[in-house]
Amino acid sequence: MDWETEKKIRTKRFWMGAFVGFAAAVFLLAGIWCVWQIGGLLRRGDYTSGSVSEADVEKKLDQINGLIENYYLYEDEIDTDALTEGIYSGYAAALGDPYTEYYDEEATQTLLETTRGEFSGIGATMSKSINGDEITIVNVYEDSPADRAGLEEGDILYQVDDKETAGYDLDTVVSWIKGERGTDVTLHVLRDGEEVEATATRDIIEIQTVEYEMKDGQIGYIAVSEFDDVTYEQFEAAFNDLETQGMQGLVIDLRGNPGGNLSTVTDMLRLLLPKGTIVSTKDKYGNTEEITCDGTHEFTKPLAVLANEYSASASEIFCGAVQDYGIGKIVGTTTYGKGVVQQLMDLGDGTYLKVTIAEYYTPSGKSINGTGVKPDVEVEYEYNEENPKSDNQLEMALETVRQ
Repeated sequence: MDWETEKKIRTKRFWMGAFVGFAAAVFLLAGIWCVWQIGGLLRRGDYTSGSVSEADVEKKLDQINGLIENYYLYEDEIDTDALTEGIYSGYAAALGDPYTEYYDEEATQTLLETTRGEFSGIGATMSKSINGDEITIVNVYEDSPADRAGLEEGDILYQVDDKETAGYDLDTVVSWIKGERGTDVTLHVLRDGEEVEATATRDIIEIQTVEYEMKDGQIGYIAVSEFDDVTYEQFEAAFNDLETQGMQGLVIDLRGNPGGNLSTVTDMLRLLLPKGTIVSTKDKYGNTEEITCDGTHEFTKPLAVLANEYSASASEIFCGAVQDYGIGKIVGTTTYGKGVVQQLMDLGDGTYLKVTIAEYYTPSGKSINGTGVKPDVEVEYEYNEENPKSDNQLEMALETVRQ
C-alpha cells in the first residue's frame, strides 16, 4: 500500500523524539526495558555501523538517566506515554527517509480509517511542500466542517490548536486534526499573508474522491482527489456515465492529488491503457515485480491529464503510464517526484511502521523519484482576480483534447 507523505528529513522531530524519548523513558522505566528493546534491534544486526555495541548503548543510557535524576527540573510534568512513543518515532526518523515512519496507536487508527472511505475529521485535503515545512490546504469538501468553518483552498496551515506544525510530517499533523465526532479543532492559517483562525466541529466524512461533469464539446471531465479504496468504483461510475452521455474526449484532473493505494491506481489505469506494463517495482534485493494491463478497455479518444507540483506518488504512476504509452498529454506543471513505495507493517499492538520497500518505474523503465513527471504541455496556474473561478490550466487541457 502506497501512503503519501512528504520529502524532508525531519531533523527537529528526530532529536525531540529520539534523544528526549530515550532519556525520559530510561528514567521512567529504570533503563531495563528500553535497553532490552534497543539491544534487541542491535542483536538482529544491520542497524549499526558496528562501532556501537549493546553495552555502549546501555552505558550511555545509564549516563543520561543519571543526569535526568540529578538535574531535570520538571520531572513531575513528564508525559510518560509521549516520551515512550518518542523512542520508536525517533528511531524510525533517524533513518533519514521522509517516508519511513512509526505510527502510534492513535495515528494508526486514523490512518486505517481513511482506507475505509470514511473518518471523523473536517473534510479538507492537505499537502506538504517538497523542500520545507509549509502545509497547504489543497481541497475543501463542499458543505464539510472545514467549509463551514471558512477554510479555503490555498490556506497555509501553521498551527493546530496549540501545536505548531513546523518540524512535523503531514501524517502527524493530519492526526491532530482528525478526532472524535462532535469535538472542535482550531486551525491557524495564513491567507494572503494574514493570519486567520478557523474552528471546525469534527464530523463523519464520507470521502467523495471523484467529481465529474460533461464540458462543452462533449468533453468529459473527471477530477480525482486521492486514490483510496472507494476511488475505483467512483471513477468507473463517472467514466461509464460520461461514455453513456456520448463523451468525445476526456480530461482527468489529478492536481493536488497526493496519491494513495497502488492497487487502486493500477485498476483505474486498466480502464485506459493498452496491453503491457502499468508500473514495475524493484526492492532492496533487486527483485522486480511488474503490474500489467491486458488492454481490453484501451481508451482511444483524445485524453489529457492535469497535474501539478502537488500531484504525488500514485498520481505520478498514472501520469507516467499515460505519457509513456502516448495515449494522452500531461498538462500543467512538473509533479512532486515521489517514486518509492511504502508498506504498512502491523506491529501487533495497535501500532504500525510504514517502511519504504521499493522504487517504482514507469512502463518505459524510467524512475521519477526526486524529479517528477514533466508535462507535455507546461502551463502555470494563473489566478484571475476579475474571474476567480476561471482556470487557465483546465482550459488548456480542454483545448489540448479538442485539438
